[in-house]
Amino acid sequence: MTLLLLLLAHLVADFWLQSDQMVKNKIKHLKKHILHHLLTTGIALAFIWGYHYEFQHIINYFILPCVFIIITHLLIDLLKIKLIDSIQKSATDNMKKLGYFLLDQVLHVIMIIIACILFFHTKATEMMANLLDLNGASSLNLVNTALFMIIIYILATSVSGHIVKYIIGSLPSELANFEGELTLKNQMNDGKENNQTKTENSFTEEYHYFTYSSPLRSRGKLIGYIERLLVITLTVIGAYPSIAFIIAAKSIARFKQLDDRNWAEYFLLGTLSSIFLGLVLGLVVQGIIM
Repeated sequence: MTLLLLLLAHLVADFWLQSDQMVKNKIKHLKKHILHHLLTTGIALAFIWGYHYEFQHIINYFILPCVFIIITHLLIDLLKIKLIDSIQKSATDNMKKLGYFLLDQVLHVIMIIIACILFFHTKATEMMANLLDLNGASSLNLVNTALFMIIIYILATSVSGHIVKYIIGSLPSELANFEGELTLKNQMNDGKENNQTKTENSFTEEYHYFTYSSPLRSRGKLIGYIERLLVITLTVIGAYPSIAFIIAAKSIARFKQLDDRNWAEYFLLGTLSSIFLGLVLGLVVQGIIM
């Protein structure tokens, strides 16, 4: 429970309490970001301290682990900011940001595991044994199962959303709002009489229009969230063929836009990335819970 609770506190502070503006200007909002982690980590540690140690030895089981997690988190964030600032604009800058994002999260998880080992005397082998026994059956109790499912929900929504955003990059505004192409034809007939002979000239003009809209970005984000949660559910119950219907439904909704090759490639990359992440998380849930 200790590890899962601290991981949940980290994810809540990093993804639920952190706005897009804070992400873009992390140095400016660094104090607020650390305050969020101090709040969530403090609540988690207070629960662990009271549940396991009956509010005794406050320094060993509350203050020291809290200071360790906050300081290491601050150092990792500063390192990530320096690395991102060093990136020169290029075609691969999004993939570099994705690498730094994943490295940042892995380092935070490692620090939380180290905190559990140093301050709560948890062994790495015991952590694995608490998740899975040798027979593959789940050893999670009701509380741990609830914490685990909340973590999976955050990973499937906010965390996966960031990963997909880094993979597909940012769309130009024209392509982001592209709805479809409209072609209009205008045929004109010009008849003339010359030496009692009637001739007819026909002219055809074509006009190509691109239609645009201003969709709500939050709507697309919500679709991605629901999509990955559906994929996780279908993977857990083993209904893999049903995942194809999700792709088909999205394709039908975007049918007109698929005429544009650039938008179609963007759509395909985003959909496949989202489906892949949903499958991976679904297999994790299936292996631990089922």
